[in-house]
Amino acid sequence: MHVAARRRGPFASVKITDVATEAGVAPMTVSRVLNTPERVSETTAARVREAIEKLGYVPNMIAGGLSSRRSRMIAAIVPTIASPMFSEPVQSFTDAMHRAGYHVLLGLSGYTPGTEDGLIRAVLTRRPDGLLLTGAAHSPEVKRLLRDAGVPVVEIWDASDTPTDMLVGFDHAEIGAKVADFFLARGHRRFAVLTAGDPRARLRRRGFIDRIEARGGVLVAERILPAPSGIRDGRTALQAIADQIPPRTALFCGSDLVAFGAVTQARALGIAVPETLAVCGFGDFELAQASEPPITSVGVDGTAMGRQAAENLLARLAGGSAPRRILIPAGIRERATT
Repeated sequence: MHVAARRRGPFASVKITDVATEAGVAPMTVSRVLNTPERVSETTAARVREAIEKLGYVPNMIAGGLSSRRSRMIAAIVPTIASPMFSEPVQSFTDAMHRAGYHVLLGLSGYTPGTEDGLIRAVLTRRPDGLLLTGAAHSPEVKRLLRDAGVPVVEIWDASDTPTDMLVGFDHAEIGAKVADFFLARGHRRFAVLTAGDPRARLRRRGFIDRIEARGGVLVAERILPAPSGIRDGRTALQAIADQIPPRTALFCGSDLVAFGAVTQARALGIAVPETLAVCGFGDFELAQASEPPITSVGVDGTAMGRQAAENLLARLAGGSAPRRILIPAGIRERATT
């Protein structure tokens, strides 16, 4: 039987000897390519790496080092912890896993396409007992790796109908529509958007714009910002659209940091908030609550999300079952900027 036909299944389905056979080298050569590549010619190393990629082989960095099949380690991968948007659910998840006797290995995938693939592959070599991932949109290669890994996976921060395994998240497009309805109910007909360009922020933007256009509203200005976006991005973007803002414009910002920057710049330019420009952020950070004026924001219970993700994962690790999809409610916290 050809080696490639054995790709499916748990980690043990593809061994180092399979890679050696596919590449036409000795198993020791494969080991050297993985551990001391400088000792192997570039031509041979390239052939071995091609075989690894073709077969989907994941080297076991801790083979023989465990007395049981459990590593008691969980890998959690998020784009960044610089924002409370992700740090809150990760902290809650980590606390719950620690109480259950598990260690959490944190990896940051950033916002560059392809980074997540390499990080997940690297993490899987450590044989985690489970994975927490941000979002449910992954490359075909990552989906195959996760399928073959044979470990429970919980995804947070999305609302996909087809999660890899388990999902605890919320509907970004629905949040955008909810903010639009909030503004429309207060008589606004002109709107603006400042948001980052990552997939989840774009979903919120799309939900917001679709709803205002369906209800006869007009989008007068928008800016797509780099991800992750901060206070300075909000100030710069508001400066750029200032001359496009007529009285009674409602602005939806992709995060509270951007909203804080926009409000700060509006005040510097003499644009009255909320009389001329009403502002709503996303995340309900402490910054939004404590700023002057306090900023209206969409709040998602990140602590509940992380705790529920941990509960689902622990249930599966104990041999039980867990809901495939749980949605966390989001609500608008109205404050002085609207």
